Amino acid sequence: MPSPFPGMDPYLETPKLWPAFQHQLLACLYQILLPGLVDRYRARVGTRTYTSEMPLFTSIIREEFTEEFIEIRNRSDGRLVTLLEVVCPANKTTPAGRAAYLDARQQALAQRAGVVEIDIVLQGKPLLTYSRDGLPEYDYAVTVTRSNAPDRYEIYTATLQKKLPKFKLPLAADDRDALLDLQAAFGRAYDLGSFAAQIDYKGPPPPDVPLTPAHRTWTEDLFKQLKLR
Repeated sequence: MPSPFPGMDPYLETPKLWPAFQHQLLACLYQILLPGLVDRYRARVGTRTYTSEMPLFTSIIREEFTEEFIEIRNRSDGRLVTLLEVVCPANKTTPAGRAAYLDARQQALAQRAGVVEIDIVLQGKPLLTYSRDGLPEYDYAVTVTRSNAPDRYEIYTATLQKKLPKFKLPLAADDRDALLDLQAAFGRAYDLGSFAAQIDYKGPPPPDVPLTPAHRTWTEDLFKQLKLR
């Protein structure tokens, strides 16, 4: 059973579901990407781990996070060509998560690699700052930074009400981009993770997800049309 949402499903942002969803989404992006890579590249899924500390009354709660990402490297010399990240809620809501993410991004740019950021998380503060002038209203964004223009962004956007975008993933400067369909990857990840069986769409959205009043009204109408309410 597919997600009832036309694009990203905000119910997946709950801490109970997100780690499994992110793992499935990265695996599906890897599977879609791999056949289109020529022999000069190799791709792998890497991980990073960090600890977030949160004060609670007179004690400190420590939580360990493990996040996955995709690296595309030159097969001949191992040079990093492109880093692909799927932003986690912890990256946008905790100082340690933000620092770990931005450090990995900076290291990739220092190696003159391209960076692709997939931000399909509503909660928290954006990791990248740029002007929204000329951009439509959006809830989700894929931001592409090319190795030869590290201060410029290519931005692909979507709203809660729309499908997730297709985007161009840069490779070496003398090679053509790879085209990835984020909605197709999402649909495959949702099915493989059996998330429909784990989500109660008859109940309210997770408290972590900051749906606006307009989002809530639209979601209620959608669920009524689908007879989920």
